[in-house]
Amino acid sequence: MTGKTVRLLTAAVFALAGLIFVTSFNTAKGTNIRTDASLLKLSDLIEQRSTKNGALDESTAAVRDDVDALARRDDGSTKAEDLRLNALEQAAGTKKISGPAVTVTLNDAPPNAQAAPGYPEPQANDLVIHQQDLQAVVNALWKGGAKGIQVMDQRLISTSAVRCVGNTLILQGRVYSPPYKITAVGDPSALKKALTVSPAIQNYQLYVKAYGLGWKVGEHEAVILPGYSGTVDLHYAKPVG
Repeated sequence: MTGKTVRLLTAAVFALAGLIFVTSFNTAKGTNIRTDASLLKLSDLIEQRSTKNGALDESTAAVRDDVDALARRDDGSTKAEDLRLNALEQAAGTKKISGPAVTVTLNDAPPNAQAAPGYPEPQANDLVIHQQDLQAVVNALWKGGAKGIQVMDQRLISTSAVRCVGNTLILQGRVYSPPYKITAVGDPSALKKALTVSPAIQNYQLYVKAYGLGWKVGEHEAVILPGYSGTVDLHYAKPVG
């Protein structure tokens, strides 16, 4: 099996796996971060590993570029095979894409947030961004036909999982604090419509109105999303013993 064939098969697997709602599938599992205080205990450990994971991502990207360059050099592939590989890599999220885009920025409420008239006084969980809020935006953008999505500075692929610990975001081994920016390349009209009709986002908008959670949608004529550069290995639990 040639290097080109291996790359074709790998890209095909991830392209087929990258379906709508994969983020929710990987992360929901019945967990509601608004009430799951036990996850707060993990925040210190995760923060320590974030910087190290960022450096490892950069190293992995450099090695992957070298491997791809060697695979392309005199690999004997046809033009049709090259075009097919490029299409699969784009669908898998490992190639950069460009085009018109929509950005969504979510943020915690101000520190001195008060309830708007007619709403009850807020609890602590009412004033911060949670896992399901980010998932709602990502899933709506996929449903709206996004060709590629980036959360903060990382491109999403089929195995990406948006997770929150306390009021921090954990994405592919790295930790982020609000405000959270999500960028999707695609038809801006379709993307914005998908955001508007999403029931989960409509619920989030109630908190925006009641307590001042941040919500900002922007439209851009041209945006470049880099390809995902980290590992594409699948991680799964193993039985003990």
